[in-house]
Amino acid sequence: MSEDPIRLVTLGHILRRRRRLLALLVVLGALAGYGTSLLFPPRYTASASVLLPGQWEERELLTQAEIASSSTVIDRAAASLHRSDVDRAELRDDVKAKATDGNIIKISGTADTPGRAQRLADQVAQQFVTFAGRIAGDTSDTDDTTGPQALRQQVTETDRRISDLAEAADPGQTVESVQARTELEQLRTALQEAMKKLDDADPATNKAGMVVMGPAPRPDGEAPPTRTQLVAAGAVLFLLLGVVGHLVAARTNRRPRTEAEIAAALGAAPLGTVDVPTGRRGPRRRGPRARLRRLLGTDARWDVPVPRTTEDEAALRLRYRRVCARVRDRLPVPGRVLVVVPDGDGIARHAAGRLAAEAGGDPAAAPGATNGTHPPLRVVEVPVSRPIVPDRGTEAGALVVLGAGNWTEEELAGLAGACADAGHEVVGVVVAGPVRVRGRRSAGRGNGTAAKDAVPDTAAPALAARGRTTGGSA
Repeated sequence: MSEDPIRLVTLGHILRRRRRLLALLVVLGALAGYGTSLLFPPRYTASASVLLPGQWEERELLTQAEIASSSTVIDRAAASLHRSDVDRAELRDDVKAKATDGNIIKISGTADTPGRAQRLADQVAQQFVTFAGRIAGDTSDTDDTTGPQALRQQVTETDRRISDLAEAADPGQTVESVQARTELEQLRTALQEAMKKLDDADPATNKAGMVVMGPAPRPDGEAPPTRTQLVAAGAVLFLLLGVVGHLVAARTNRRPRTEAEIAAALGAAPLGTVDVPTGRRGPRRRGPRARLRRLLGTDARWDVPVPRTTEDEAALRLRYRRVCARVRDRLPVPGRVLVVVPDGDGIARHAAGRLAAEAGGDPAAAPGATNGTHPPLRVVEVPVSRPIVPDRGTEAGALVVLGAGNWTEEELAGLAGACADAGHEVVGVVVAGPVRVRGRRSAGRGNGTAAKDAVPDTAAPALAARGRTTGGSA
């Protein structure tokens, strides 16, 4: 797993084999999201729209949006709302303005209640219109006797005098009187066209008159993130953390998995692999931690391959007999063999028990037997944290039986060193793995031979006392 890319099948293995743990993480994440929602009160957002008549460029609309959310407008709105309990900086964070299509500035206000959010949006929109009008000159504070307004008054006065001159002209039909009235009318038309152009070019006339398009509607739902969103986000976050944690743990796992890697770590020869039917992992470990691991489904590794399926119990027994024959052939002198099993390795413990049962069974049926005799086996469980193996007595060698992918190279080297300290020569290593038996039930129902070949579940050797630190026979 540490060198393989992450595939969908890997994620499927995690979701299937750790579903109880992941379900617990999802519940914890949902509770964490719910607790977060209690720390932050619900928020509501209301929006008011302001129409800007006339022709506006995009940069001008952006400028007006910045004015709508400026501190001057918000401070005036806060003063009108009498919100002395709210910090001005906090209130500025609660007001947003943006330019939309159609020369419309959308002003949004966020508060802890729908009514406050509605009043905030309306008041900011009103203050924005007032402030923008003052900037454009659309207020009574400007001096009417100067600037464009004074020019308009002069044009009006001139137009009136032109009318007076036209009436005072000779009403006759002489050429001079007609020409004078025509020139006065042309002058009036030119002044009117000039004033029209002036009005079109004046931004105060063209872009003033902003309109608030009605009051802001009262919000009927919370502003995101809502409580439901926080609960869902917490559940998804904890689920992702659980999956990522499994992937990181698998990536950093450097435990030997193959038979060759395990044999190299122990410095012994590989003698083969044996199969243990699933569900037969010896007696379960007791204690609250063991029960919790079984409840969460973490008592078995998720990254091991799915147990393959074999035909019947006879094929399993044949593997054990061949391993016993290889152990006998590798002994320097005939004698008993000490079988070392790591403490806590249930599959290895059951495999060692079956090896001991086969060694004490019918030796003549062992394929490849040379002398017709299998050496007796003595099984001991050794704690991996502080491995201590009984001293050598009548044993001719030691055999290490363990499951693949459960122990690090340092732990395996510690087992080999403990065997060497006790005077035992490691004759080989046997790797045990789970397997599913397809025809196990039918094999026992056939003839008597099939029932005779089956190894009972109670076949287990007498284990050495775990507290014994010195050698001798057990």
